[in-house]
Amino acid sequence: MRRSLPVQLDAPEVDEVPAGTSSASAVRRDALRTEFDFQLPRGYLDGDGVLHRHGTMRLATARDELLPLYDARVQENPAYTTVVLLSRVITSLGTLGAVTQSVVENMFASDVAFLQDLYRRINAEGHTRAAVTCPSCQHRFDVDISGGRLGES
Repeated sequence: MRRSLPVQLDAPEVDEVPAGTSSASAVRRDALRTEFDFQLPRGYLDGDGVLHRHGTMRLATARDELLPLYDARVQENPAYTTVVLLSRVITSLGTLGAVTQSVVENMFASDVAFLQDLYRRINAEGHTRAAVTCPSCQHRFDVDISGGRLGES
């Protein structure tokens, strides 16, 4: 699985712009990261018994957050917003052809909670890191919660 190091989504850096050159023509060194790989804690079990754990979530757009408001199921039950929203921003999951609302509805609750937290982190905070503390030595450090394993690249 492709895994990138966690990055803070700050303003992109550009090389120094020579006099008389517009900043638009400057070469960008750091592009905006819009997709984030993840690994579900449990995994989605499809109708054929295949477990899907690895996936990709993209940054949400304003449209992604507005369209669920017009969905009749969301109007009847606002909690359904999560299902509609996640089905829009998860671009891949295992070997599934598409991540539909039905797929999200049938995920384990712990996986949906994981995806909600990932969504919040990448869209509100701009990263997939979480601060943790070792219970033995009390050392504080950051981990990437998107699901990569240590040593993977």
